[in-house]
Amino acid sequence: MLTYADSAALMVDATFISRIKVACLHFASYILGEDPGTAAHNSRTKWAQQAMQNPDGVASQISPGVVMDPNVQSQGATIADADLQSAVETTVNKLI
Repeated sequence: MLTYADSAALMVDATFISRIKVACLHFASYILGEDPGTAAHNSRTKWAQQAMQNPDGVASQISPGVVMDPNVQSQGATIADADLQSAVETTVNKLI
């Protein structure tokens, strides 16, 4: 488990936020291609469009929630891409 100081540092770590950005873009691409009948599709599409237009801003905005994900808390900055993707998607789904 990360300490509060480690968590706070990870929330503003440029390399980690860049990884979050890539995960956001992957998720945004997926959402933009999903069936329009998907639950909350309009909200999801709006988020995905925002993520595509301002990936840096979206990544910075969700980084605190991603860092607080249990997988990130247990693995820190060395979290595998697949686990980080899951943490990003879980965080975004809580917001939309």
